[in-house]
Amino acid sequence: MERIDIKVSPRYAQIPTFMRLPHDPDPHGRDVVVIGAPYDGGTSYRPGARFGPRAIRNESGLIHGVGIDRGPGTFDLISCVDAGDIDLTPFNMHIAMEHAQQRLTELLDDNGAFLMLGGDHSLTLAALRAVAAKHGPVAVLHLDAHSDTNPAFYGGEFHHGTPFRHAIEEKLVDPRRMVQIGIRGHNPQPDSLDYARGHGVRIVTSDDFCDRGPARTARLVRELVGDAPLYVSVDIDVVDPAFAPGTGTPAPGGPTSREVLALLRGIGDLSPVGFDVMEVSPLYDHGGITSVLATEIGAELLYQYARAHTRERTTP
Repeated sequence: MERIDIKVSPRYAQIPTFMRLPHDPDPHGRDVVVIGAPYDGGTSYRPGARFGPRAIRNESGLIHGVGIDRGPGTFDLISCVDAGDIDLTPFNMHIAMEHAQQRLTELLDDNGAFLMLGGDHSLTLAALRAVAAKHGPVAVLHLDAHSDTNPAFYGGEFHHGTPFRHAIEEKLVDPRRMVQIGIRGHNPQPDSLDYARGHGVRIVTSDDFCDRGPARTARLVRELVGDAPLYVSVDIDVVDPAFAPGTGTPAPGGPTSREVLALLRGIGDLSPVGFDVMEVSPLYDHGGITSVLATEIGAELLYQYARAHTRERTTP
């Protein structure tokens, strides 16, 4: 299977896969597998993230695999395919979580890593369960307007505000090597961030990030994460809704798309083992710019994985 030749087929033609990668529903031996998670059963406000993976793929035909002034293209360095979507019931969050974890675990049995396209953020718990089963407790870089360390409410154990609380309690992550960037907005109660901070999570609020800038923040991430296996989770609402309106819980006052992309360029200096880009809800963005940004973030993450693992292969 080969990527679609852009010299032959226009970018808007053919069945859309992420960045026009080959579609392989049963991948083996790949460096990174792109997998969709069309689900919004954990959404607490505006639904629609179940349509996120499809919208991201539709817009991803715009993006090439070769970045400006970067030398080799991503797909000249690593082997990637699009495995399609995880089939997730919209009616039962426990069944959906179980099926997501099973599918992601299967992918990691036969491949190096995955890039999950969401879908609401609750499924990051399934991803962390799968990744921790392979690598042990991981470091986390979490970009989000919200800490997602809340307890269950409305009778929903696995809503999209809970995944990192579960991950800490299940010892899937090392909270001392967990950094949450972009946190802002309104919380249900004054102590909403106490749980994360009390477990050693480093929170960089949106204002902190603005004061530090991407370069200094990236240095902080390197200091905290070190050489630990790293999972990167990007909730698209980390970006100010001026740049990403298509999401379920928009929060004004966030960083720009350029600032977030600049921060992510440091991931190749670390040891990434998995990624997700979550909470794209295209129903609230008729221009599609949120999906375009999610694509750009996904492409950046793939390139940074290539940087990190090419460096590993060439280090004596």
